[in-house]
Amino acid sequence: MTPRQRVLRALNHEVPDRVPIDLGGNQTSIHKNAYRKLALYLGLPDEVDIMDAVQQLARPSERVLERFHVDTRYVAAGPASTWKGGIVKAERGGRVWHDLTDEFGIRWSMPDDQQLYMDITLHPLAKATVKDVSDYAWPKGDDPSRFAGLRERALRLRRETPYAVVSGISGVVYEICWYLRGLEQWFCDLLTDPEFCKAMLDQTLKYWLDWFRLFLDEAGDVVDVVMIGDDLAGQDGPLFNPEIYRLLVKPRHRRLVEYIRSRTRAKVWYHTCGSCAAFIPDLLENGIHILNPVQISARHMDPFELKRRFGRDLVFWGGGCDSQRVLPRGTPSEVAENVRRNLDAFRPDGGYVFNSIHNIQGEVPPENIIAMFDTAYECGFYS
Repeated sequence: MTPRQRVLRALNHEVPDRVPIDLGGNQTSIHKNAYRKLALYLGLPDEVDIMDAVQQLARPSERVLERFHVDTRYVAAGPASTWKGGIVKAERGGRVWHDLTDEFGIRWSMPDDQQLYMDITLHPLAKATVKDVSDYAWPKGDDPSRFAGLRERALRLRRETPYAVVSGISGVVYEICWYLRGLEQWFCDLLTDPEFCKAMLDQTLKYWLDWFRLFLDEAGDVVDVVMIGDDLAGQDGPLFNPEIYRLLVKPRHRRLVEYIRSRTRAKVWYHTCGSCAAFIPDLLENGIHILNPVQISARHMDPFELKRRFGRDLVFWGGGCDSQRVLPRGTPSEVAENVRRNLDAFRPDGGYVFNSIHNIQGEVPPENIIAMFDTAYECGFYS
């Protein structure tokens, strides 16, 4: 099979020749530090092209993707041409910071003396009222400059390569609200001011509906998978009451998924970390096809039980190796054993795409990365 045929069969709950392998997306890539060490170990150039400044992710080279038999390639829209982005240095609290202010006015910062990730250091709507939300300078999702050259890049992947074409992350309806508001304040809002939350969610939903109108005009007939997502859960369970999710967030998620599915035959991938089993029936009701990253180390996320309960209806994309304990701290043989166990759980009857669990973090040794992907390839065949 070609890589694209392999991925499509898995996404349709059919049995391909082997489990498809993924690497290179916004939640399925590799931190720059781990990538540098991996490239050196493989004898490849160690130049790093940062594809995601906040997470400090490297864009894997074609040679790395081919080495690990990766079946996917990613294509993404860009920022609006009016956004004056870029990282600037600033001094605060006796430290030098690398600051990035995104199109929503959220400032992300990384200390110069510890360049691992960016965290939010400015929530621009922290003290906002409903009127402030209405008056805020929201970015235009349907700015045509975001999509310049998108169709050409997507068609090049479709026509000139054998790989499945996957979009970059989008459709972040819920999380942007707390980015703007601050997590603690947003959780208080959910309990005390649902009308304020509705106003915020309606603005982010409008942004993404506008964004997808143009994105799907350009690439809806080319991409095989559309990535959306909002983190709904933590290590031990939901981050907030599922009933509040069903009242405030779920209807807006449904509108977004219904719109995407009305415009494309691509499968809809939903990203949420954590112990999200309580939300899976809601996500399926909303029309999603794929769950990522499948955090098997979280509570109630045993891979065999997930496959038993939801495997007929849901494609699992991820869950390949315990990224919290085994991948960074285990031996290569322990990594391989963990991968084999998870393949035994998720592989039967298709409906599975292999990736670790979220991005490979900076401290993961190259030997463990190689053991993970080589085992996924060698043990992923169906016959």
